[in-house]
Amino acid sequence: MNQAATPASRTSTVSRWGDPITLVLSVGFVLLFIGLSLYDLEGVSDAISIGFAWTAATLGTYFELLLLATFFIGIGVACTPAANARVGGLDAPELSTFKWLSIIMCTLLAGGGVFFAAGEPVYHFLTTPPAFDTEAGTAAAVSDALAQSFMHWGFLAWAILGSLTAVVLAHAHYDKGEPLRPRSLLLPVLGKRVVDSPVGSVIDAVCIIAVVAGTVGPIGFLATQVSYGLHEIFGFAEGLPTQLSILAVLGVVYVTSAVTGINRGIQTLSRFNVFLALAIAAVIFVFGPTLFLVNTYVQAFGEYLSSFFTMATMSSQTAPAWWMKWWTVFFFAWFLGYGPLMAIFVARISRGRTIRQMIVSVAILAPIATTLWFTLLGGSGIHYQMTGVFDLTDALANFKFDVATLTIAQALPGGAAMALAIMVLTSIFVATTGDSMSYAISVVTAGHDQPAPAMRAFWGITMAIMAAILLYMGRGQISALQQLIVITAIPVSLVLLPSLWTGPKAAYAMARAQGIVPARASGVAD
Repeated sequence: MNQAATPASRTSTVSRWGDPITLVLSVGFVLLFIGLSLYDLEGVSDAISIGFAWTAATLGTYFELLLLATFFIGIGVACTPAANARVGGLDAPELSTFKWLSIIMCTLLAGGGVFFAAGEPVYHFLTTPPAFDTEAGTAAAVSDALAQSFMHWGFLAWAILGSLTAVVLAHAHYDKGEPLRPRSLLLPVLGKRVVDSPVGSVIDAVCIIAVVAGTVGPIGFLATQVSYGLHEIFGFAEGLPTQLSILAVLGVVYVTSAVTGINRGIQTLSRFNVFLALAIAAVIFVFGPTLFLVNTYVQAFGEYLSSFFTMATMSSQTAPAWWMKWWTVFFFAWFLGYGPLMAIFVARISRGRTIRQMIVSVAILAPIATTLWFTLLGGSGIHYQMTGVFDLTDALANFKFDVATLTIAQALPGGAAMALAIMVLTSIFVATTGDSMSYAISVVTAGHDQPAPAMRAFWGITMAIMAAILLYMGRGQISALQQLIVITAIPVSLVLLPSLWTGPKAAYAMARAQGIVPARASGVAD
């Protein structure tokens, strides 16, 4: 097999400085959101809340079906002979398996997975999810609580981030020489003339806006969480100055990582965090409620599989509207918003991997690892809640997940040391999301996969500054920005939708080009 040529970097003004329309629209959104918030904070929050509620009630089922279809079609592709095709046509992967999986886990799971891993299962234990009828707070509710968390962070969430879409982008980029941009996902549908027009620039900008909204939120909430943790553990003053200091340090870390690139900064942070996560997991498993965790995981995973479709197809007609809005629809829309740029990142780091390796790792192995992590943290939290070590009822009723995470962390083996380790872990997870998304956004605006370090730094600094301004305005405005991602998921979902049929076609096109399947075996055209 011959090594496929990497698409040449363009030397035009647009390539060097980025697509001006995409850049103006995406930066303009940041300035507009901040400007309107400064002018009428309450008005902006109210408008977003109305749009958030409407989107959740009207399009929640559509989001669910899109994630379901993406997962099952992606697994179907992975089971075909075409899945033996290699991304970029290389005989061997560019990254080792450990490095590759580390980057995938740390980038796609991100700080959200750590932030919610402790508190979400306990919340569902104390407030029975609508898919189940067990009595809250009882032993029978344990497996249901974890199963619901698995649904939000499991197979469907991961599949939308880099399975079919990554195949489409890999084919467009490595085989056809198209840039790694969200608009390339629509090339088979709209054609090159439309995709290369201002319409394509708008598509890219919408996807960037969704990622900015989804990334700035965790960055801001991390600052509040770490500030609270440092106050509780070390007695540091809690407040805006501490939060801004934490944000500055985090920004320096992930901007430096983004500037140094995938093979240095991003890879180094990811490897470190994987080792730290494994160490934390080992301590919890060995010195924590081991038997309870083992039994709970087996039961919860079984419940996850048996109640899979019930949980995945809940709607505001069968569940309380407030619950759907703040849980399943919110999470699914959040992952949808990340979908195009995460797919760009997965396609970029997976050169030399087979299509099967890419899909199975993203849509099967990574979700299983996530369920284990949720069981260790959240399962331990449920155990301590049941045994009276603490009571998180009031904190979680008010959605104070920073309080829940720290309380659970301090109850784990190691106490304050474990709490500090989990804060570091969460911080680096958020940093890996910040650096990877700064890189991915820069790839989109530049039009090639070697964007200038200054451009990567610009986007990293922009997101940090936006988080700082919103922190100054109050946590409510960060929440408003996170609600906005549910609204931005509407146009982004339309960008992802065609991959349900273009993904399998792209896989077979790659396989035919590499001589893996004959043209007559696919039954589809390029």
